[in-house]
Amino acid sequence: MGFYLQGLTVGLAYIAPIGMQNLFVINSALTKTRRRALATALIVIVFEVALSLSCFFGVGSLMQRYEWLQLGVLAIGGLVVMRIGAGLLRARPETEGGAKTDDGTKPAAKSMTKSDDLGHTISTACVVTWCNPQAIIDGTLMLGAFSATLTASQSTPFITGVETASVGWFIGVTLLVSAFRDRFSPKVIGVLNKVCGTVIIVYGLKLLAEFAMAVL
Repeated sequence: MGFYLQGLTVGLAYIAPIGMQNLFVINSALTKTRRRALATALIVIVFEVALSLSCFFGVGSLMQRYEWLQLGVLAIGGLVVMRIGAGLLRARPETEGGAKTDDGTKPAAKSMTKSDDLGHTISTACVVTWCNPQAIIDGTLMLGAFSATLTASQSTPFITGVETASVGWFIGVTLLVSAFRDRFSPKVIGVLNKVCGTVIIVYGLKLLAEFAMAVL
């Protein structure tokens, strides 16, 4: 039980600061029905669990070992992240007149973007997780370091605690934001979209700047 709690604590410390995933989940909770927001959170969780397992068992260290792989993630990730941010800036929220949420109430608004499409949601969740150098590097350093100190019998409860933290965090954030979504007007959601989009674009520019510095 001790190693499980340790993994739970480390998992929360690892997942909470990863901004791209959190922005994506929060935006989904604000602009979609609760059911669709939860579906988005579950998709993000699947990719996050895969990433943390890879980092824990050493696959994430490949990016640090091979410079060309790191450069590829920076370049491709930067461009795709900026595309996501631009999509949020162009989003036009509008009130869903007749639609109902899962609890029977009308949702405040939805963002008329491609994120409403399941395939686009999956691809975006993949990008914000696997094309996020911060998530890969932090996961490799933090989870990889613990992996080196644990025995095989200790690793199972530890990594189970880490994955439990991911599930609890993203589901909790989604339910919390969704619960207060009706307090936000379409205009406010539009402003939040623009703020999130701007932050994401800046992050994409940062990735491209790191790529340029590494090449030059």
